[in-house]
Amino acid sequence: MRKPPDYWNKAKAYLTKKDKVLKYLINNYSSGYLVSRNDIFFSLCKSIIGQQISVAAANSVFLKFKKKCKGKINPKTINSLNFQSLKACGLSRQKVMGIKDLAKKYLNKSFNPNLIKTMSDEEAIEYLSELRQIGKWSAEMILLFTFNRPNIWPTQDIGLLRAISNNYKKKYFPPKIFVNKLYKKFSPYCSVATWYLWRSIDDEPIQY
Repeated sequence: MRKPPDYWNKAKAYLTKKDKVLKYLINNYSSGYLVSRNDIFFSLCKSIIGQQISVAAANSVFLKFKKKCKGKINPKTINSLNFQSLKACGLSRQKVMGIKDLAKKYLNKSFNPNLIKTMSDEEAIEYLSELRQIGKWSAEMILLFTFNRPNIWPTQDIGLLRAISNNYKKKYFPPKIFVNKLYKKFSPYCSVATWYLWRSIDDEPIQY
């Protein structure tokens, strides 16, 4: 079984002391932790598919996409599939173009994921955002799930905002000033706080 990030237990202890809500969630969801697929191409495809649709809808489309790829989600497979066959999975025109362009940039080496390891969070988000259909949210999902960066706070994520509203008895959407206050409170372990807040609204841990 894959191990949690090195900082996980330290982060739990830190957040438990910092915040009563997080203390409750950490104790309530004692099993599970953030893991990485260590497959950035797979995760980028999954994040493109998951944009602006529900988790259930994204899972449904992704299963069709995976079947179309015969389980081999890699640049060569995507490059060999035509536009219409990918669109038939339930993908929008823009998402198909994003995934096809991603495969092309992998194959011609104009995108190098290894560079991300040496970048700050801000630099990595900027670099990833140069890819078609990859904006700030998708880039943050990659930093959180693929690279397990410890301090990602995806304030554009609907699930996170809903979880904050539910757990802190705030209106939906929670005020930006309150979301920023939590960021300062949870740093440098916002990724761990995000994971537990997500768990509070979804029985299955999210994975990109």
